[in-house]
Amino acid sequence: MAEKVEAAGITVFTGFAGSELLYDGSRVCGVRTDDKGVDKKNEKKSNFEPATTSTPKIVVLAEGTRGSLTKELIIKLDLARDANPQTYGVGVKELWELPPGRIVPGEVILTLGYPLTSKEYGGAGIYGGQNNIVSLAFVPVSIIKIRDSTRSACYRNSSAIPLSPSFSKGGSMIRYGAKSLPYGGWWALPALAGDGFMITGDSAGFVNSARLKGIHLAMKSGMIAAETAFEALRKSDSSASTLGLYPKRIDQSWIKGELWKVRNFHQGFEKGLYAGLVSYCTSASHLRPRPSRTLPLALRHENLRQLARAPRRRRPRSGISSRCQSDGKLTFDKLTDLYHSGTKHEEDQPAHLVIHDTNICDTRCAKGIRQPLYSLLPPNVYEMVEDATAPAALLAPNASA
Repeated sequence: MAEKVEAAGITVFTGFAGSELLYDGSRVCGVRTDDKGVDKKNEKKSNFEPATTSTPKIVVLAEGTRGSLTKELIIKLDLARDANPQTYGVGVKELWELPPGRIVPGEVILTLGYPLTSKEYGGAGIYGGQNNIVSLAFVPVSIIKIRDSTRSACYRNSSAIPLSPSFSKGGSMIRYGAKSLPYGGWWALPALAGDGFMITGDSAGFVNSARLKGIHLAMKSGMIAAETAFEALRKSDSSASTLGLYPKRIDQSWIKGELWKVRNFHQGFEKGLYAGLVSYCTSASHLRPRPSRTLPLALRHENLRQLARAPRRRRPRSGISSRCQSDGKLTFDKLTDLYHSGTKHEEDQPAHLVIHDTNICDTRCAKGIRQPLYSLLPPNVYEMVEDATAPAALLAPNASA
């Protein structure tokens, strides 16, 4: 696709991350990239390239789930003032190579529930591919009443994918990946356009949480944004009134038709899997009123309170939680999954996680919450470093990770 658009005279820049949006009042007027060639101490290296500034007539944000620039824009312009709080989830996927005859190419096996409890809902898919390659996907969705936040994300991955030992015997996992998903649905969509900008895809929250699908919605929203941008450029007018045609066209497209049907899908599962199935199958969830725009205070802080009540434990050297032991054959620890994901990054680079107020980390994370980052971050990537000269525990990158 890049070759096609370049042949049409469009310039494609890759390898540059947008670090901040540029504003003229409430108008988005450009994007500034980050510096290249900077080491972990923020000092220039021999390949240093300063940040560049792009000032397009229209900025279309398609950063995926919880994009940094989109988050900044939504907060700065209060684009979510009429929307419900967005909620998020994580799905994992593995590719396995199995002995011949285990599954027919094109065969699809879908599961619901197991190994989740009745207080949770989620599912898995097993997809037969060519050359004895099998794709496994698992997307769990927890609800408010879950009372164990100490479970590592490892609990949610391959150890929870319902792949039986007899089915996987003689096979091997060859690839691993994960994907975040915005679950809020129609009620959680922010204002989609304004002076100089439009928001598309996962950045906006276009995901059908009942089907756990969003690629088609992202593509369609991008097409509608492109049509709106084309008209705006022809008229030399990228104001909110012109780009405001974008959300209107979204409303008139099948995007709204699909998301409107499942707008209250999650509400039906508030009391668990079985009540949710009854609610959804009888369409009772569709008839519910719009949920409150404000997340209950208990929901916001319940996970942290659970971690605070949990017994303090040493971080295992292997990065495997005691609740998530792996056998290396059917289930795997985080380090193995990280290796199979093919993730690569430059070791000597600035830390991308910065604690701006270390007092909070000291009084809440290290003491009250007991370092939840050990459970939330991949193993050995970051570690809490106790500094006797500083008033707080710091989150520092592990160079050996």
